Amino acid sequence: MTVTYTSEVTTSTGLGCFLKLLRRWRGSIYKIVWADLILFLGLYYALNLSYLYAMNQYTKEHFVKVVNYCARNGNLIPLSFVLGFFVNIVYSRWWSQFQAIPYPDNVALLIGANIKGQDERARIVRRTIVRYICVTFTFTLTLMSPKAKKRFPTLNHFVDAGLFTKEEKKIFEDLNNEYPNYTKNWLPLAWAANITTRARHEGIIRDDCSVKCILEQINIFRSKCGEMLAYDWISIPLVYTQVVTIAVYTYFLITVIGNQFIEVDKKYVDRLIFSFPFMPVLEFFFYMGWLKVAETLINPFGEDDDDFDVVWMIDRHIQVCYLLVDKIHQDHPKLKKDYYWQQTAPDTLPFTVASQQYMKDTPVQSAEKLQVKKTDQDLIIREEVSHHRPRSLWGSLGNVLFSNRRRGDNKYCLRRIAVDDNAEIFDEMFGQALKTTGKQSVNTYEEEGPNKIKVPIFVKTNCNENVEEFECLRKQRLEHQRAKLLKYMELLKANKGQDGAQIVKAIIK
Repeated sequence: MTVTYTSEVTTSTGLGCFLKLLRRWRGSIYKIVWADLILFLGLYYALNLSYLYAMNQYTKEHFVKVVNYCARNGNLIPLSFVLGFFVNIVYSRWWSQFQAIPYPDNVALLIGANIKGQDERARIVRRTIVRYICVTFTFTLTLMSPKAKKRFPTLNHFVDAGLFTKEEKKIFEDLNNEYPNYTKNWLPLAWAANITTRARHEGIIRDDCSVKCILEQINIFRSKCGEMLAYDWISIPLVYTQVVTIAVYTYFLITVIGNQFIEVDKKYVDRLIFSFPFMPVLEFFFYMGWLKVAETLINPFGEDDDDFDVVWMIDRHIQVCYLLVDKIHQDHPKLKKDYYWQQTAPDTLPFTVASQQYMKDTPVQSAEKLQVKKTDQDLIIREEVSHHRPRSLWGSLGNVLFSNRRRGDNKYCLRRIAVDDNAEIFDEMFGQALKTTGKQSVNTYEEEGPNKIKVPIFVKTNCNENVEEFECLRKQRLEHQRAKLLKYMELLKANKGQDGAQIVKAIIK
């Protein structure tokens, strides 16, 4: 089961928020490195005692040379780089495996919402589909997790747990015996999909859209189960794991030799002398603990203290699914007005005495209170300048022109427009006087320039003031066409001879 300590680090105030976690044993660094540490100290003191009491002078001289060589060259191994990169890969893979664990809640909600009815047939359909989904999840875990495999070692245990019936077990075994090469964890999901389509044909599911949504969620669940098996199948390359392991253990073998106590005074030669390698032990804790973290996270479906709680997930999934599709199916509290019905929405929800200090905790955006100077609020536009235009430009009241153009730009100059709350920014930006013709604003340049546009003035007859101008134009156009058609119809009635054919062509045109 995962070691959780979040409740103990809710605040960082005080002395050493993490120090109180050091007294824990389960999932701790002491638990995972104590055996290696005993081996490290045992080897250290074995060499130390051999040097003091078992070696002759010639052997000691060569041993001292080896110690000096290891002490001088031991740091050449790039252990921090190798371990850091490896642990980063393992951690990313560990979190991705957790995100790959499927939850059947979404598909159970869809089944409960789209397969209606409290009759026995509808209940059987709903419960069977979610049961097959949970069977797929459990069977997938038995292929990759020792915890799940120990709980469900055979299909008979699935039958005893109520996940399989005897008939379903026989079908599963027969298919597995006929095609034994590949795992059949997907078979219950295929049954669930077939039951969904059958329920649509029977009318238990009302529309095809609901069937599509349910099948999509079943496919997503299958993809998640397949992703879990893929992580179990494709591991981190063995060569990289071997490189890291050899690097760590070789480094500490060199450390054991390079930190030996070799300076002994002659008067203490008959006395047992011990030297505790304090700094090498600290270094051992850090690096070996780092390696043990990678060993723990590399297979999160195992039996370590920090591995995922897959056994709990099996029970949780089957219970939640049955509740969603059966017990609380079409069940909800009585609909009534909420507490804030009269005021539409509450300003704040009530606080307790313990949470009183958080009453004024309102987030403020980083630029919300930033004040911009009034002079810096003026607008700057880029104005095109022709070759025949004077270099000095001027604008209307409140406009300030930059005396210098931008360097390297001979086509534009910058114009500054002072922003006034009572001024029309559009007029100031473009320097164009607008005049009103009737109820239409006409640009002066468009009326008097070389490409002037004639704006017709329509007489609005029989138009409500609230009707938009476009609607009035449309009605006038329809009235005009109607009058023309009536005129042609009268001519057609009056002339039934050869002119009638021409009138019909005119109407069609």
